[in-house]
Amino acid sequence: MKNAFPPIVLETLEGISDVKGENTVVLDLKHLENAVCDYFIITEAQSSTQVSALAGSVEKRLRDQCEERPWHIEGAQESEWILMDYVHVVVHVFQREAREFYDIEGLWGDAHITAIPS
Repeated sequence: MKNAFPPIVLETLEGISDVKGENTVVLDLKHLENAVCDYFIITEAQSSTQVSALAGSVEKRLRDQCEERPWHIEGAQESEWILMDYVHVVVHVFQREAREFYDIEGLWGDAHITAIPS
C-alpha cells in the first residue's frame, strides 16, 4: 500500500520511522475540492525532544533523497507541533496532547486516510 505514494511521501515516512514516530497516518487530499495540498502526513512523539528529532530527520531525508527543501516550517521553537510545508505535502509532527486537541484528521474527515504501521 505504501508504494502507491509518491517518493516525497515515502521518504517522509522513512524519516519518521528512523526516529520512531508513532500513530503515523497519510491523508490523501487530492480528490478534495478545497485542499491546500495533495497529502498531509501526521505523526506523534512522546516529547518535545522527539518532535524536534522527527522534524530534523524528515528534513534531512527529503533534502538528501529527494532534493526537496521545506517552503515553510512553523512551531520549531516550541516543539509541541511542528508543521513542515513542502507545498504538495505538509508534515505535521505533534506531541500526543496537541494532536488530540487540534484533531487534523477530524477536520479533514473526507480525506482518504492510510494508517502506517510502526
